[in-house]
Amino acid sequence: MRPLARFFALASVAVLASCQMFTPPDVQESGFQPSDKPITVDNVVANAKLAEMAKAQHPRILATYGGEYSDPKLERMVAKVVGNLTVVSANPTQTYRITILNSPNVNAFALPGGYLYVTRGLLALANDSSELAAVIAHEMGHVTANHGLQRQQLEAEEGLATKVVSDVLGDSPTAKAALIRGKLRLAQFSRNQELQADAIGIKSIGEAGYDPYAAGRFLQSMSAYTDFRSASGATDASLDFLATHPNTPQRIDLAQRLARNFGPPGFGTRDRDAFLAGIDGLLYGDTPEEGYVRGQTFMHPNLGVSFTVPDGFVIDNTAAAVTATGPGDIAIRFDGVAIDKSVSLANYIRSGWVAGLEDASVHQDTINGNDAATAHASAQGWQFDIAVIRAGGQVYRLLTAAPSASTSLDPVARSVSSSFRVLSPAEKAALKPLHIRVVTVQAGQTMGSLAAQMVGVDRKLDLFRVLNAMSPGATVSAGDKVKIVTDK
Repeated sequence: MRPLARFFALASVAVLASCQMFTPPDVQESGFQPSDKPITVDNVVANAKLAEMAKAQHPRILATYGGEYSDPKLERMVAKVVGNLTVVSANPTQTYRITILNSPNVNAFALPGGYLYVTRGLLALANDSSELAAVIAHEMGHVTANHGLQRQQLEAEEGLATKVVSDVLGDSPTAKAALIRGKLRLAQFSRNQELQADAIGIKSIGEAGYDPYAAGRFLQSMSAYTDFRSASGATDASLDFLATHPNTPQRIDLAQRLARNFGPPGFGTRDRDAFLAGIDGLLYGDTPEEGYVRGQTFMHPNLGVSFTVPDGFVIDNTAAAVTATGPGDIAIRFDGVAIDKSVSLANYIRSGWVAGLEDASVHQDTINGNDAATAHASAQGWQFDIAVIRAGGQVYRLLTAAPSASTSLDPVARSVSSSFRVLSPAEKAALKPLHIRVVTVQAGQTMGSLAAQMVGVDRKLDLFRVLNAMSPGATVSAGDKVKIVTDK
């Protein structure tokens, strides 16, 4: 066990290709032009090494972001937007490969060679085709301006390419643990490059006939989304767009000024109905393969297990592990591990993976009818509670960390571990994924009554406003189309 930052390192995965904000130079609007020699899939022969590097990242990106999300209706809608943008791009003959990622995180990014990515989480947050076009055109701008090429050349000079390969392909636990968010960013961009991509993108969407003000509008939606997550305590957003794309007032102001080059607000189409039809039924939040968070409880229908964290804790579900953070810098991690059935859980705890283990604290136990073992450890200013539970032929670990001076470790750890249980067949069958549903506002309905229809989410009214880009003082009218989250 290590201090808290290292405690969660094993749960971390890499941001393989997101934009990243560095200390900015003075921002100059001059020179925001596409490269006349963009690296795309059409000229990979001339740039085989860099294109192959980009291509090699594709399966790793899929692994990081939950794989590809397949929905023909949605794919057609996104492809239409990309097609409209390609026609007016600086190089209309270039080819792009766009992938919808099966991730609830709000993100989009690009790699040299024309590889574009957008998550279903971002699609759920957008409200019309022009906003989606603004995001995609921004990423296309990175490709046409060769930003990925510039970043890859810099990393090659720093000798990081070899380290990337060894970190990603290594089979050892140490190599896997090295996939920490922020460590393997192969397409990181400076703020100046971000603003250049904004300028290219806004020009593209305006020329394609989309509302050029969509870029600033969606930046504001993402800011509201970030505020919502922060207020909920969900601070681990390192796979999200705003963790890597600077969202400053300066950037929003520039986006609005660039949009005014096309005319006052009202110019261009938003194509809202087509967009909403495309995302109707979109999976929202966690997948059945990763389990569901419902309030303070995590439930996994495939594994058939569940546990609950105390009030005040916020659960963050990722592909690698389930983590939760709460008051007093207390943190919880839940994951599974492969252990031979002949090995006792007490001996497993003593097998060397716990640094600072207090050997006398190792105790064989039973938790809700399941074989278990518990122990304590301490290291570098932190104290840890370890609970290992065997259930349904699998072994699970519940690790709780608290500062050494905390008196809350034991009550929190006991509360969480004692809540661990095996779900009944009826409970597993009742668990359903959440979806975005587009509904038409009926006479007499309000934001409050519409938000009340949502299930499986907390702070329903606040989330309703964020998803529909509505301010606290906004109202709905009969005939409006809005998004809600439901399991139907």
